[in-house]
Amino acid sequence: MAKRLTQRQLLSLKLESLTDSEVQELLDYVAIMESMRRSVMVPSAWEDEVLAILADAQENRRARQAFEWEAVRRRADRRAAANPGTRA
Repeated sequence: MAKRLTQRQLLSLKLESLTDSEVQELLDYVAIMESMRRSVMVPSAWEDEVLAILADAQENRRARQAFEWEAVRRRADRRAAANPGTRA
């Protein structure tokens, strides 16, 4: 039973038959592919958009509201402690 060539092996065989100028064109193409891969790996504005969506999620709105309520309660407690005669 004959062994099948892997895609890498097939590419290697094809490279052997290319001219120097064709190899250079292929290397230029590979360089473009690599630069595109790097640009995808760099954080983009899309991630900022995701963070904005998450920040506006209902759970986060509830957490901010609870935090504000807690801050108001603490201020009221401090005021009540500072003016003990005003409380019934």
